[in-house]
Amino acid sequence: MLFILQYEWNRNEKFFFQAAIAYAMSIHLKQEFSVSDVLVCNETPRVSFWFVVTSPANPLLLIDKANVEMAVRKSRNRINSALLLSDTTMEFVGVLSTLASPVIPATPPWLIVFGVVIGLIAAGIVFLLVSTLVQKKRKKNQKADEEDDEEERVKTVENGNRSDGVYNASFSDDEPNTQM
Repeated sequence: MLFILQYEWNRNEKFFFQAAIAYAMSIHLKQEFSVSDVLVCNETPRVSFWFVVTSPANPLLLIDKANVEMAVRKSRNRINSALLLSDTTMEFVGVLSTLASPVIPATPPWLIVFGVVIGLIAAGIVFLLVSTLVQKKRKKNQKADEEDDEEERVKTVENGNRSDGVYNASFSDDEPNTQM
């Protein structure tokens, strides 16, 4: 397995890396691995190398690549955190980056959309009811105003007394016809 890293690499860092891999293997295979079971090979000044993991019971027996990849995949976040790195600064060639688990919202998205739609429908119904009541009230007030105007025209004042009578349009100041 190839490991590429841009990092200040020394003996202590190498030991720390081996310990992190031994931890990952112990968790994955449920066996006790030690730092000596992780062999780092072909180190370069650029800090790239490959490593193999040997069996704790038999140091001549190598652990297969699939198990090492699975252990690294399962513990990748722990390895990155131990070395203060991230998936962008540390690359295990052949092991895909682990994706963070998707965020599950407390409220399902369909429930939010449903609430918004029902809220809009309820607001529309309330608007229709209120506008209908306001229109009825305006018509009622308008009819009452027209009746009051008609009653004022019918009532005339004679000698300071009000009496009911018939409205005579000939004595009106309002001219219904235009002059020629």
